[in-house]
Amino acid sequence: MVCLLNLNERLKPVSSMPYGMFSSAARELPGRGLLEGKTAVIYGAGGGVGSAVAKAFAREGAKVYLAGRTPATLDSVASAIARVGGSAAVSTVDALNPKAVEDHLQDIVAKTGRLDISFNLIGTIVGMGRTLTSLTEEQFTRVAFTRVRSYFVTATAAARIMEKQGGGVILGLTAPSARLPQANRGGFCVEGAAIEAFCKQLALETGPNGVRVVCLRTGGTPDNPVIREVFEYLAKQKGITFEAFALEEARITALKRPPMLADVANAAVLIASDYASGITATAANASCGELVD
Repeated sequence: MVCLLNLNERLKPVSSMPYGMFSSAARELPGRGLLEGKTAVIYGAGGGVGSAVAKAFAREGAKVYLAGRTPATLDSVASAIARVGGSAAVSTVDALNPKAVEDHLQDIVAKTGRLDISFNLIGTIVGMGRTLTSLTEEQFTRVAFTRVRSYFVTATAAARIMEKQGGGVILGLTAPSARLPQANRGGFCVEGAAIEAFCKQLALETGPNGVRVVCLRTGGTPDNPVIREVFEYLAKQKGITFEAFALEEARITALKRPPMLADVANAAVLIASDYASGITATAANASCGELVD
């Protein structure tokens, strides 16, 4: 039986990483105030990518609103941000519930006066390791479009607010397979391609009102526990060790290393900042050169 891997950001201890040699090239940078005074909401903020981005946004001066379905993980991220002098608030929000999302955003705007950044980083089941022909119609719909639905709910709610205020940034996260599909990835490639198309259309529709919409397209970040789980699963399918698989993934990139969580978070800061004011309706390649554009 082949498992439908759940890409929820489950945090568990990670040890014996073979990519320690790569981690020195990806580091948290000192805050430069690039997001000073901005209000940001992050869905799935308790996960590996979500927590890294939340901390980076707070480091750069943003007031960060952490949204998710597990208060304990959100509280942990908020505490880490507070310990270094950042500002974070926690809310339990189902990013697939339009009313819950709308109410949460209206509450943020009532408190801060505006919404500057929205980033959806929720995890879903994607059917990694499955062929399309092995999925039922119900399974395909669930693995390929659950996260797409969540993007529609959160991004359109944010866009309505941002259009009225005359500006804002909506971010998405995809992978190189969104552009160059791979076999046996279940709904993952379809999901990514749909998210990128959605973001581009939204960018064209909201751009006249000053709203930017950008996807970050990044490869597997092996210091993220959920990606380690995926790598272990795919390595088992190939009959090799996790270490060998991780090194294979690194060798296909231009930098000969995988992107790490710090790389993704730093790229998100740049794209969300005013330094990227001319960037919209596109996917920014943060894959360390796994995808050559």
